[in-house]
Amino acid sequence: MNKDKMRTIGIVAVALFLALAAGIGAYRFLSEKNRIAEDAKLQTIEVAVAAVDIPLGTTINSNQIALSAWPKNLHPKDAFNAAKPATGRVAMRDFQRGEPIVESKLVPSGKSSSLLSLKVPAGMRAFTVKVNEVVGVGGFIVPDSRVDVVVTTAASPQQQQDQVAKTFLQNVQVLAAGQAVEQKDNKPVTVNTVTLAVTPADAEKLALASNDGKIQLVMRNFSDGEKVETPGSDKGMLLSPMRQAAARPRSARRGGNPAAVQARSSDSVQVARSAYVVEVIKAGKRSEEKFD
Repeated sequence: MNKDKMRTIGIVAVALFLALAAGIGAYRFLSEKNRIAEDAKLQTIEVAVAAVDIPLGTTINSNQIALSAWPKNLHPKDAFNAAKPATGRVAMRDFQRGEPIVESKLVPSGKSSSLLSLKVPAGMRAFTVKVNEVVGVGGFIVPDSRVDVVVTTAASPQQQQDQVAKTFLQNVQVLAAGQAVEQKDNKPVTVNTVTLAVTPADAEKLALASNDGKIQLVMRNFSDGEKVETPGSDKGMLLSPMRQAAARPRSARRGGNPAAVQARSSDSVQVARSAYVVEVIKAGKRSEEKFD
């Protein structure tokens, strides 16, 4: 009995020791985990982020902003640490959900700006031209399309009848396509317009082309950014294939053998020269007499 009692006491002691060791290990593990979490918390700050996708030109409200923890050394320097400073501001660029709302992507406080002006790339200008169903490619031109611009104008002031066509702008971005109201015969008239993003130098060319001739927009593939140099076209180049075809011998156009045709022509000429035809008019009747 004493041996069994001692064995029982030994088992209980070992169990208590193991339980104590497990408790101490769990305590240390949880303490270390809490310490790491506290350290991480101390190394992050709250940043205002977009709670939903915010399109360009949107006036941001409080429901579109959320606060998210960001590492101190990784968060944007011009980000907001609270929702209030960003509330009521206008987005100058698109914000994706979860993206920090930063000062550089907002319209400056106290300044109003139209949506179109926000879309104009830096260093570019927005130039609006009037179009119709033909010039505007049947109405298929929409914002962010890519077009070439062709002008048709007189070759010189002295030769107004000699028209030339030339592509002078290529791969131009369309900023907007819509309608505008202008006065014609003292009545408001709605006209279709297309606004293009061009450089200042190209804006001057486009203004001259619009006033001096007729412009045509040519749609191109969005992924095709290659520029192709063309010599331009005039009526001479347009009709040159027809003139060349008219200048060819009839034998060549018919596909006959030129030598055979020439031989047949020579034979017919010889026959014609070896016979004489005399026209005879007698008693009001007309007849022909042939003599070899």
